[in-house]
Amino acid sequence: MKKLILFCLSFFLVYSVVGQKNYEDLYSEIPQEDFPVIENIPFEAGEEIEYKIYYSFFTVGKGQLKVHKNPYKINNRAAFKVDVRAKTTGMVDWVAKIDDHWGGYIDTASLVPHQAYRFIKEGNYRKNEIVSYDHNSQMLEVKTRGRNDDEYGNHMYFEFPPQIRDLISGFAYFRSVDFSKLMPNDTINVPAFFEDTFYNLEIVYLGDETLELPIGKVRAHKVTPVMPETKIFDGENSVLGWFSADKNKIPLKINAQLYVGSGGIEITSFRNIKYPINFDMSN
Repeated sequence: MKKLILFCLSFFLVYSVVGQKNYEDLYSEIPQEDFPVIENIPFEAGEEIEYKIYYSFFTVGKGQLKVHKNPYKINNRAAFKVDVRAKTTGMVDWVAKIDDHWGGYIDTASLVPHQAYRFIKEGNYRKNEIVSYDHNSQMLEVKTRGRNDDEYGNHMYFEFPPQIRDLISGFAYFRSVDFSKLMPNDTINVPAFFEDTFYNLEIVYLGDETLELPIGKVRAHKVTPVMPETKIFDGENSVLGWFSADKNKIPLKINAQLYVGSGGIEITSFRNIKYPINFDMSN
C-alpha cells in the first residue's frame, strides 16, 4: 500500500538510468545555463487541486497539489512554491499510516527546479531530503536527515545537465507540453533526477478520451510511461495518466494496474485554475 501511494503521486519516477558524477566544489561565478522561456505556463499562483487515493473500490487516502499565492525569489530568480501532500485516512491510517510531503521552488519562466524537498513519514520510517540546484555551476547538492538525526548530513554533490527536472518541476514541465503537435504513440522525453541518480523518462501519448470524474465529464490527454520489466505491474500500459485536454493540462487521474488489483489517484475538486476546463457537455 505504501509503495502504491508513493508511486501514484510520483508518476515521473519510472526512468532509464544515465551517468552520474560526484563533485566537491558546488558553486561557480561563471554562468553555464540560460533560462529559456516556456510560453503559456499552464498554471498560476493560487492553484489548488484535491485528490482521493484509491485501491480497488476503496478510498484509502487523500492528496493535494498547491501552488502558493505568495511570490518567491531563489537563486535571484522568481519562483513558484509548489507542494504535494499525500496521507492515508480512515481505517487504513491505523494500520499503514502515511503522511508524505513533496515540494519545491521552480522557475516561473523556464520551470526548472531551484530547490526541492521531501519530508517522508511512513509508519516508523522518516526521511527528510533537500536538493539545491545551482544553475550557474550546473551543480546540485543533496542533503538528508533520518529519524534519529539531529541535523542534515550525508551531503552529496552532482553535476547536472541543462533543463533537468525532478518530481515537482517534472509535473509542471509535462503540463506545458503542446499536445496539439503530437500524434498517438509519440514519445515525450524528460531528463530527470531523483535521490542520487539521473534518468531519462519516456512518456507515450495515447490520444484523447472523455473521463467521468467527481468534477464532471472532462476531455483528457491519455499517457503512459515506458515501464521497465517488473513483477509489480500487470502488463503493457499498466500505468496510465490523464491530463485535462485544455490549456491547464491538470493531472486528473493516475491508475496503476497491479498483479494484486489496481489503485491510483483521482481529482475531487479544484480552485483558482488559470483557464476554463474542457468539460464534455454532451449527453
